[in-house]
Amino acid sequence: MAEPAKKRATYADLEAVPPHLVAEIIDGVLRTHPRPSMRHGLTATSLGDELAGPFQKGRGGPGGWIFVIEPELHLQNHVLVPDIAGWRRERLPVVPKTAFTEVSPDWVCEILSGSTETRDRTVKMRVYAEARVPHLWLIDPRLQLLEAFELDHGRWAKIGAWNSDDNVRVPPFDAISFSLADLWPLDPPLGFNEDPQALYAGDR
Repeated sequence: MAEPAKKRATYADLEAVPPHLVAEIIDGVLRTHPRPSMRHGLTATSLGDELAGPFQKGRGGPGGWIFVIEPELHLQNHVLVPDIAGWRRERLPVVPKTAFTEVSPDWVCEILSGSTETRDRTVKMRVYAEARVPHLWLIDPRLQLLEAFELDHGRWAKIGAWNSDDNVRVPPFDAISFSLADLWPLDPPLGFNEDPQALYAGDR
């Protein structure tokens, strides 16, 4: 006897999730994870500060972008919450009237943590590719690494990786450069031969 089809998660299921959790719907499955750790949040804030001045406000850069921390994206039948997303202004000229947007970003950044890394690197990368997001960054504050990808004929092509020793100039924000070490101001620079285990304390 065939098993009954599993019920697909609805938006009502997502709204019922307690506020201390981040909720997403991917492939019809409700997925949750804890709110980010302090290190995770500090990395997101620091990156937003590096990008907003030149790219959102036009201070020392070309402007023309809008950035949102943890936006709710409705992409096809999925509901995703990246850590940071950016849109070119011509594609998102006004603030949506809803709490979410169906306009796919021009860039997304996922900040990796213990509870999200596998999902970020697999199903979420696939959904972003299906939604034709052209640029994706993955940042690991524990290992102090940035990996950047560009969409190439529907598949992600890795264009580079950087660590805390580097000043980075990475598409689509290669009009400026910044020190990657500035994304974790309270941590000492981590060399390739150092054990990052201490930086995993409190990681979620």
